[in-house]
Amino acid sequence: MNAASWLNSEAFTVFGQHIRWSDMIGNIIGLIALALGWRRSIWTWPAQLLSGVILLVAFASAHLSGSAGKQLVVIVVALWGWWSWNRGRQQAQDGSIAVRFATWRERGVLIGAAALGTLAVGGLFTAFPTLSWDPWPDAYIFVGTVVAMYAQARGMVEFWFAWLLVDLVGVPLNFANGFAFSGFVYIIYGALVLWGMRDWWLRTRTPALEGATA
Repeated sequence: MNAASWLNSEAFTVFGQHIRWSDMIGNIIGLIALALGWRRSIWTWPAQLLSGVILLVAFASAHLSGSAGKQLVVIVVALWGWWSWNRGRQQAQDGSIAVRFATWRERGVLIGAAALGTLAVGGLFTAFPTLSWDPWPDAYIFVGTVVAMYAQARGMVEFWFAWLLVDLVGVPLNFANGFAFSGFVYIIYGALVLWGMRDWWLRTRTPALEGATA
């Protein structure tokens, strides 16, 4: 059995839900990445990169093209975010990453990109049904993840709001498509997102400690 076959094999069954190794391992690493993001640690990016690679294997095997494509984008954005944070332009005095609220113009761009992106990707999935079993939710999660990771790379507090909106659709979608562990983890994501949002929000109220913005 090769690595891909093992990752897609069943780890165990709980409450009638079949848990795959790839689904479980990828999401556990994703949780670690989110916790590192809350701590404003640069190690959030390699963790997101590894999580993306493992979940790509999981979703591709289930023919969820939108979710698989999302992981490809996660990998690319994780590399860019790692590079962006590593440049040192966002360093706070404690060695972590300085954070800020987006400007109203930036918020408008994020919302507009999310709306137009979802329409475009959802239209593509609808036109080619083989790309996704759930075209519009899949498109929403795909685009929402890209927007959230971009905002995180820019050190914007709004990235937590974007993740929260993704979670609201991600939980039922994962349960419906047989990724029960992802569904459970998305619930935990929601709690971490609220915790991280509070921490980053408080950080914006102490600008003297945060240094330069993105």
